[in-house]
Amino acid sequence: MERNQLTKAQRWAIANRLACDRLPAINEMLEPVKPRDGFYVRYGKRGIDILVAGTALAVSAPLNLALAVATFLDVGRPIIFRQERTGKNGKSFTIVKFRNMRNATDERGELLPAAQRVTKFGAFVRRTSLDEFLNFWSVLKGDMSIIGPRPLVPEYLGRYNARHRARLAVRPGLECPPRQPLDHVWTWQDQFENDVWYVEHVSLATDVMMFVNLIRFALDRKSAEARSRVSQRGIFMGYSLDGTAINLEQVPQEYVDDACNE
Repeated sequence: MERNQLTKAQRWAIANRLACDRLPAINEMLEPVKPRDGFYVRYGKRGIDILVAGTALAVSAPLNLALAVATFLDVGRPIIFRQERTGKNGKSFTIVKFRNMRNATDERGELLPAAQRVTKFGAFVRRTSLDEFLNFWSVLKGDMSIIGPRPLVPEYLGRYNARHRARLAVRPGLECPPRQPLDHVWTWQDQFENDVWYVEHVSLATDVMMFVNLIRFALDRKSAEARSRVSQRGIFMGYSLDGTAINLEQVPQEYVDDACNE
């Protein structure tokens, strides 16, 4: 069986076995993460989030209305995509975005990979981050922050090693851009290590730097193209024996075979 033909249940079984087999040994090798604390982390950051999110929602209202109409013409109803994500300290919350993918499935009823379902208009919206404007509502509610680790799906929660789980020590953000321009598709390892660095260094100066990088990299063609291809990195499944985060294509064949034979 091809890996892209695995069912969701089979992928879960593989990830669970990887976590059981490898996380205990990997966690013993890791240095503890020390999240940054202080007035800004506790109070200042939230104040800025409320101010920025409230202003952004008011200013972007006409654009969101236009996007709603364009989304309806592109993919029909519903125009809003809702999904559970993992927030601070592992607490789940619901994000809302304008849909940019069709609900196309294979012969087994499984959703096709995102790259095969996203529409041309949807690809444009993703590339320009226009689909992120509704997330300012999550920021205003307190589920998210302007800058912080991207919120990921709850199924990844049990797959993190102890170091990468520390990315949940802060509110997830709209973006946590890399500190250097991207010249390749960002791997899970790249993202998680960047998130942990942020958790240990969060401050007003860090958030300003991250915000500047977000704008700078959006205007950089190579970085923008690398970001638009991030969905091609596949599903986060666990870790290699040396502790590097891996996707489905990097899982040893024995795990795939066992899942298919169960």
